Amino acid sequence: MSPRLRPCGDHAVLVELDGAEEVLALYEALAEDPPHGVTDLLPAAGTLLVRFDRPARRQPVESAILRARPAAGPRPAGGEVTVPVVYDGDDLADVAALTGLPEREVIDAHTATPWTVAFSGFAPGFAYLIGGDPRLRVPRRTESRVRVPVGAVALAAEYSAVYPRESPGGWQLIGRTSLPVWDLAADPPALLRPGMRVRFAEAGDDGKARRG
Repeated sequence: MSPRLRPCGDHAVLVELDGAEEVLALYEALAEDPPHGVTDLLPAAGTLLVRFDRPARRQPVESAILRARPAAGPRPAGGEVTVPVVYDGDDLADVAALTGLPEREVIDAHTATPWTVAFSGFAPGFAYLIGGDPRLRVPRRTESRVRVPVGAVALAAEYSAVYPRESPGGWQLIGRTSLPVWDLAADPPALLRPGMRVRFAEAGDDGKARRG
C-alpha cells in the first residue's frame, strides 16, 4: 500500500489509494485507532477523506496515516446483515447472458459469497458492496432507467448494491428486497455502513429468506 496524501482545505487530507480494497483496509485501521483530532473518515472508490478538528493537526494526522498498517487477510468484524432477495429483476436474463451463467447460477453466485460495504455514494444509504463472485462482474446498462424502485438489488462492474429509495439508475437489476436500507427515523439512518459484511439470501414471494 502506497498512500498519496493531498491537502483538502484546512481541515482535511485526501488519501489516494489503488482501489476500494486498499481504501477499506486503511479506513478500518484508522477507525479502530483514530489519530488524535480526527473527526470523520469518508471512504470512496479510490480515496479516503480524513477530516480533523483544526489545521494544526495536519502534520500529526498525516504521519499517523503513513504509519498505519492495515491488517492483511480477514478484516475486523464490522457487523453482518442478511438481505433477503426475491430474484425476479428485469435484468436477470441479461446478466445471465453477459456472464454466460444460467439464471439459477447467477442467483447461487450472488448468495454464496459474502460481500463487504466498501463505501457509500450516489444517494444517501446507497452502499457499494465488494468481494462477491468475480463471475458476476457486468457493465452498467447502456441506457439508464428513469426510475429504479426502492429495494432493487443490482450489479455493476465489481459492485453489488441495494437501491435505498426510488431514483434513476443504470445498474443491472437482478432482484428486490423489502429490507429498508435507509431510514431517517433510525440511528444511524443507513443500515449498510463501511466495513460491514452483507449476505444475500434468496427469498420467497413473501420476501422472507428461504431456509436451506
